[in-house]
Amino acid sequence: MALTDIDTAARSPLIDADAHVVETEHTWDFLEPGMEKYRPKLFSTPGEPNEYWVINGKIGGFRFATMTEKELKAQSERTGRLVNAERAASEMDDVSLRLKGMDQLGIDVQILHNSLWIEAVAELPEVETALCRSWNRWMADIFEKGQGRLYWTCVVPTNDLESAVAEMRFAQQHGAVAVCLRPFEGDLIVTDPHFYPLFDEAVRLDLAVAIHIGNGSPDLTSLLRTRRPSGGGWAPFRVPTVVATMSIITSSVTKDFPTLRWGIIEASASWVPWLCHEVQRRSNRPFSPESNPFKDHNIYVTAQVDDDIPYIVNGVGEDVLLIGTDFGHTDASSEYDALVKLRTMPGITESARRKMLSDNPAKLYALGDRAKVADSIIQT
Repeated sequence: MALTDIDTAARSPLIDADAHVVETEHTWDFLEPGMEKYRPKLFSTPGEPNEYWVINGKIGGFRFATMTEKELKAQSERTGRLVNAERAASEMDDVSLRLKGMDQLGIDVQILHNSLWIEAVAELPEVETALCRSWNRWMADIFEKGQGRLYWTCVVPTNDLESAVAEMRFAQQHGAVAVCLRPFEGDLIVTDPHFYPLFDEAVRLDLAVAIHIGNGSPDLTSLLRTRRPSGGGWAPFRVPTVVATMSIITSSVTKDFPTLRWGIIEASASWVPWLCHEVQRRSNRPFSPESNPFKDHNIYVTAQVDDDIPYIVNGVGEDVLLIGTDFGHTDASSEYDALVKLRTMPGITESARRKMLSDNPAKLYALGDRAKVADSIIQT
């Protein structure tokens, strides 16, 4: 469905709260002089569909397999979830092609997240810092070409907080709307006071904290993967995200940073009522759509269209949920036409629909007047 096929009369901009860029060799062209020795290199194994980034002599993360148009169409038909996208649009080799794809899906604004940092990337702080700096400058370049429609979440070296704060400052000046952190970083959960300098700076810069599914603890990742199938990335990546959310709710971090906004990204939302129930049992405090652990603590959660959205909204109200496409990926979270489906989904009030599609992501990411760029898009 194209943007022009949707009733655009007096509507708010449609915001994809979870889209992706796929790193390429070009991502590392922004490495600073003297840091070229840390340039990641792509390798593949015969019989394996995915490629792997080798960073400083070790595997630092996988790269999604490149699928043909025929394969993408077959996967879309098999799963009932649209995952068709041209490679240049996913990898941002052609930003105009990404914008064209957004137009076809009725998306005004996308929030772009990384693909590589779903796991620990580098052991040495100087390597992590060099790669974060290169990635953030690559994204700044994309933002400049994005016509005010491609905002992003920055990556930071959590083992070098001084450099991390510097990266946040640069990123905020070049289109970043959040700092992306993993549920666990090394042996620390994301709510640990170690990260308070990052939260201080996020509040000062009006950046959200985006807890994207992932796991920055190699030991925990290895444990949760196990030697037997465990649902792909469900155990090592989604489960720690739920654990981190519980820690945000029950720890002192929201008291220490009461205005900080938290985005829980790509973990679906079916677990939200369960977490509310667990908190209520432990606190003996009744919750309602008007006051609950998510709304009270500025926590927003991306839903999937096959979550029971009416049930979740009935429990936590209309001010919590977002919707994302996972554009750029082709995994279990990917559904490029998610916003189109939500617009016509039965059982949802128009108020809740509007908030998921526009108001809530605009608040989480503090888009403010910047999102009004969509007004000019809608008129064209």
